Amino acid sequence: MSLDISDVKLGLVLSLNGEPYQVIWSNRMRTAQRKPVMQTKLKHIISGKVLEYSFKFGEKIDEADVSRERANFLYADDSGTHFMNQETFETIDLPKDVTAEQEQFLKEGMEVTVLRYNGNPVSIDLPVKVELKVVEAPPGITGNSAGSVTKPVTLETGLVVQAPMFIKEGDVLRIDTRSAEYVERANS
Repeated sequence: MSLDISDVKLGLVLSLNGEPYQVIWSNRMRTAQRKPVMQTKLKHIISGKVLEYSFKFGEKIDEADVSRERANFLYADDSGTHFMNQETFETIDLPKDVTAEQEQFLKEGMEVTVLRYNGNPVSIDLPVKVELKVVEAPPGITGNSAGSVTKPVTLETGLVVQAPMFIKEGDVLRIDTRSAEYVERANS
């Protein structure tokens, strides 16, 4: 399907030079007496490479042949990361190099979105925030509390984040999957 620059929005997966890219940032620019331009940051959905590209008014933009399906994380091993489609119960296997950065947020049964390009699974979209349990937290140190004092805590998936001093072992934390940072303590 052919699109124009007004259709370029966050999350759109388009085909650029025959390769699938997802729009991760966009800004429409229009200066006096010039045609509008859509500045974008695009992420290759297979390799993860990010590039900046400006679409000009009238430029032909093709939407990529991408489908999305809901799946649950099953497990990860040496051969890859494994998910189960929620409707067909089919197992979806992705190579380790595709999901390596995202595995630190995955826990058994967690729902993700699997992206298929030309019918083949190529990547996953995580929820923006995930809840993970603290398995290791050093005791808080009293005293120097001017400003925001943090300490490293280890979560159930092995991810280590900086969290406030009051966080203790057993707490459940909300973590932003885009930045791998502590957001807040979840009500458990």
